[in-house]
Formats: sequence, C-alpha cells, structure tokens
Amino acid sequence: MRIHAAILARQFIVLCACLLTPALTGTLASAQSITLTPALVEAGSPELIRVDAPATARLDGEWMGRRLEFFRGRTNQAWFALAGVDVEAAAGPSQLKITMRPPQSGVREIARTVEIHAAHYRTGALTVPPKFVSPPPEALKQIEADSQLKARVFAASAAEPLWTSNFRAPVTAAPTDSFGTRRTFNGKLASIHKGMDFRAAMGTPVRAGNSGVVVLARPLYYEGNCVIIDHGHGLTTISMHFSRIDVHEGQHVVVGDQLGLSGATGRVTGPHLHWAVRWQGAYLDPAKLLRLDLSDVR
Repeated sequence: MRIHAAILARQFIVLCACLLTPALTGTLASAQSITLTPALVEAGSPELIRVDAPATARLDGEWMGRRLEFFRGRTNQAWFALAGVDVEAAAGPSQLKITMRPPQSGVREIARTVEIHAAHYRTGALTVPPKFVSPPPEALKQIEADSQLKARVFAASAAEPLWTSNFRAPVTAAPTDSFGTRRTFNGKLASIHKGMDFRAAMGTPVRAGNSGVVVLARPLYYEGNCVIIDHGHGLTTISMHFSRIDVHEGQHVVVGDQLGLSGATGRVTGPHLHWAVRWQGAYLDPAKLLRLDLSDVR
C-alpha cells in the first residue's frame, strides 16, 4: 500500500511539471538572465540592462511606460539597453517586461520586479532677473515656440545607438552637486533641477560627451544658447547657456568635439554650463552616467 502511494505521488509531480506552460517555464528560467547596473535603482539613475539571449533572437521591452530598445554587445553574446528612471519617479516596485523572439521557437515573455528607491536631493534658492520668473507677455510667444520646437526634437531619435564607450564630462571644470535640487527662484518654487552644473568660466570650451548628431543648436528663452545631441534610442544630452555655439543642426560629432564656449545666456545667475541627460522624457543624473562603465558594451 505504501509503495502504491509513493508511485502515485511521483506520477502526480510529473503530471504537474508537464502542465506548466512553456511561457511560464520560459519566464521563470529567463528571469535570472536580466542584469541591471547599477544594481541599486534610484530615482534619476541611468541603468544598463543586460539580457543573455542568442544573437539571432529579437528583443524589445517596456519599463515604466517607456520602450526598451536593445542592441548587441561588442564582445559577448548579451543584449543591452541603456535606459533609466526619471528624477521625479515615485519610489516603489516597477515592472520590467522583455519580449524575446527566438528565430525558431515561440515568443518568450520575461518579467522582473524592479524596486525603485528614493534619491534624497537638496533644496536651493536662487535670485534671477524677474523676467525669468514672471515672463512679460512678449516673451510668452517665444517660450511657447521653444516648447514646441523641443517637443519636435525629442520626438525623433536614431534607431540605433550612436554613442561609443564611456561618456565624458563636457568641460574641464568642477561640477556641482545640483542634480535633483528643488529650486526656488526669487522666493517661488519653480522647478526641479534636471541637470548638472559645472563651474565653467566664461569662454570655457564645451565638448561632446559622446558621439551623436546635433539636433538643436540655437538660442532659447530659458536655456540661452543651447545644443542638444541625439545619441540614439531616445538618449540625448543637453548643454545650455553657451556664449558661442560652434556646431550646426544635423552635424555628426564624436566625443571631444568642441560644441562652443560656455557663457551666461538664458536664466542664469552667472557663467556656468548646465548639462542634462534625457532618455525618452526621463531626466537622468549626469554624474551617474559618467560613472557607468560602458567600455565593453560598444
């Protein structure tokens, strides 16, 4: 009787294993193949997502309402996506979903819960000319035109990554710990600072942090003389407050190419460079991008 019961138990276990769907077993097996760097995911953090999958597969995904676009690594069999978490993202769990399409089998869905941790940013107060806090009527048209222009620029991006290896600081100057600061201008809470400020003296050469295409090079109301570089897959870097712009829209640049000279145009309190990193509408901490090792990725 005991032997009969043991046989029935083994048969039941085998039957349960057979009833697991291929999609479920694929998800459970593949969830371990996703790696995020940095492992601690904070609001404002750029993230390198790695997925181990065959070279012949096709991958795409979604995270926090943004599309993930994958590319092959330089020296291994992994796929990568350079993504990130917006500085204003709420802390808590998020769902990272990846779809893998092997060439000779069905679709495999991979899901992973990623905990978003709060990043603790400072508060600060600045005094600027009143026109940058309460713009006069004649400036409102320019501000609206600038907004529409930036929306068009950000809506398009190269279908492949244009950057190569690590990102570099755009100037040889000391950075400030200003990203994410809740700023008040003339006593009014106006914005969250979504870039890094460098203490660049007037006329300091500003260089491309990585390769890409210049998609905007012109004066804007708040940004002053501004240069935006598309690095592909929705990743852009934005440099503001130039005294002089040396590149033109549509120009291809590589890391270290001079974009212009730093200055004090737009909403500023003095000469400096504001450098921002944007991925599909999410603003990321430039300091963390500069620390991210991408040398073996592409």
